[in-house]
Amino acid sequence: MTGADEDLGTLPPSYGRVSLGVVMSRSEANLLGNIHGGEIVKLADSTAGAVAQRHSGGPAVTAALDEMAFLEPVHVGDIVRTFAQVNWAGRSSMEIGCRVEAQPWDDPSAPPKHVASAYFVFVAVDPDGRARPIPGLQPESPHEVRRQHEAEIRRTHRLASRAEIEQSRSGG
Repeated sequence: MTGADEDLGTLPPSYGRVSLGVVMSRSEANLLGNIHGGEIVKLADSTAGAVAQRHSGGPAVTAALDEMAFLEPVHVGDIVRTFAQVNWAGRSSMEIGCRVEAQPWDDPSAPPKHVASAYFVFVAVDPDGRARPIPGLQPESPHEVRRQHEAEIRRTHRLASRAEIEQSRSGG
């Protein structure tokens, strides 16, 4: 258990795993003719949101975009696929990892390219918008255990950074 209420049990990452696909059009292009980074963030956030909803069993909202790395440009006409799963789950929050791949629409033999990765933090909310408990996470493979451990490291850094900034602002 990683902090979730005992009575909600645990779920494997595969329970909430989601993938989405879309063909990129000219309306999503930036001034360089590539797909605007904000469009890629939006796709990743939508995919991560579906994962968060599935894992938590109800509404969940984006609390933070912990990290977004753009690795390759995405072009008009590319088929973009997003793959996301829960990496870590706490009492009401969870980290969702999202991988973004692109492939030319007209060349099915071209291997998909890993174009971006992101880590989102979502919080499950009740009808009044308050945080609500979620199931814990039960990794099923060494790969999922590694992802959970890395998510815990990112969470530790995020909380330490927040505490240091708050201390600095208070004159400490």
